[in-house]
Amino acid sequence: MENQVKVQEKTSMKTAVFYSFGEVGSQLSWAMINSYLTIFYTDAVGLTATAVSLIMLIARVWDAINDPMMGMIADRTNTRWGKFRPYLMFAPPFLAVFNVLTFTVFPVTGMAKVLLCLVCYIGAGMSYTAVCITYGAIVNRIARDSQVRMNYTSARAVGSSVTQFVIGAVAMPLILYFSGSDMPQARGYFITAIICSVAMLPFFWLCAYNCKETVVVETPQQSGPKRSILQSLKLMSKNKMLLITVFCVFIGAASTMGRMSLLSYYAIYVVGSAAVIAPLFSAMNIFNFIGCLLLPMATKIFGKRNWLIILNVVQIVAFVLMFLVPANNMVFLIAVSCIIGITNSAANVCTGMLSDCIEYGDWKYGIREEGLTYAYMSFGVKLATAVTGSVGVLLIAATGFVPNAEQAEATKMGINAVVNLLPAALVFISMIPLFFYKLNKKTMDKIVAELDARNAAKAE
Repeated sequence: MENQVKVQEKTSMKTAVFYSFGEVGSQLSWAMINSYLTIFYTDAVGLTATAVSLIMLIARVWDAINDPMMGMIADRTNTRWGKFRPYLMFAPPFLAVFNVLTFTVFPVTGMAKVLLCLVCYIGAGMSYTAVCITYGAIVNRIARDSQVRMNYTSARAVGSSVTQFVIGAVAMPLILYFSGSDMPQARGYFITAIICSVAMLPFFWLCAYNCKETVVVETPQQSGPKRSILQSLKLMSKNKMLLITVFCVFIGAASTMGRMSLLSYYAIYVVGSAAVIAPLFSAMNIFNFIGCLLLPMATKIFGKRNWLIILNVVQIVAFVLMFLVPANNMVFLIAVSCIIGITNSAANVCTGMLSDCIEYGDWKYGIREEGLTYAYMSFGVKLATAVTGSVGVLLIAATGFVPNAEQAEATKMGINAVVNLLPAALVFISMIPLFFYKLNKKTMDKIVAELDARNAAKAE
């Protein structure tokens, strides 16, 4: 009877919609930072490429400590609201405040300016960690079946793509409007950040209110002494499927987010117009929405791993084509951006794989740390964002880039290579370990059935 109930588990459309709201809030928060913070630092704040690189590096060193701590704290949280929901209720206001401060130009100079930017960026990162780790982990508490979790993850992906589309379409026009100029100014970034930060709050709260933690799974460590963070990390490092997934998340995020953070340089200085940013982002985000809608069907037909490989191959081809075709061919650029948009849905396949890795780790190694597992992914994504933001801005500077000026042809070619060829190489690297990933639908059904039998035996 236990197995029959598991097989008959259905996807709740209401839960799917409200779960996707959490991703809407996340994107309203982080899309501005991911897409515009680097160029805001160099062009509006006036930081050097070295200073930007240093800020990203220090922030990620702190994340290496903070993210596992947050994951462990979440795993050990027990309240009347549940394990993860309280963080979706109470952390978003802090995230909103730090988002606005991150896009603030303070009336200071020199090292004080760098330090203030660093503090605000770290504050935004810590607040985002508290929200995104618990938001990701809660999916294993609202669904038991692997495909149902993938369906909720697909709903999350749809929320992400819709929000990215809206932000991609309106963020730069808003920035330019509030800047009062045809070039982005500090005031435009600041006001747009306020709008996004205020708008995200109700989405997080609606997600928290409606996504009840109905799945109760006894964790192996409940019957023994509590593990330290280092002990849990050591055990989790044995989970090869988790390591493969996190590697793919890290390298894939480095490609996608790095490119998104530098695409404004490509539009402004290679294509030659800041107004082109909105159409490029809009094309990618519209078709990312389509890609996300395809996820439940595609992952069911091909399996998560195989569909991820297909998307990666198509994305590599698209990046290379965008590098080769002249930037003045707008029709072609928009068309290729549409293809890239579909392939950007690959990130959400990794999220679905991560949920399976949690069950696999519980089954094979006796460790079930949902919060700490998603801390792995959170750290991987933020590390990828920082590394690409840090290395990317240095590579842009190495091309001979001069802010707010016409660029030499060699510089334009260099920017084009950094924005398109480098991501193609990263996607290829991320794809290699996938051929060693062994979790599929049949395997996951067996794992969940055995875990349910174990828990039923303990209950008796």
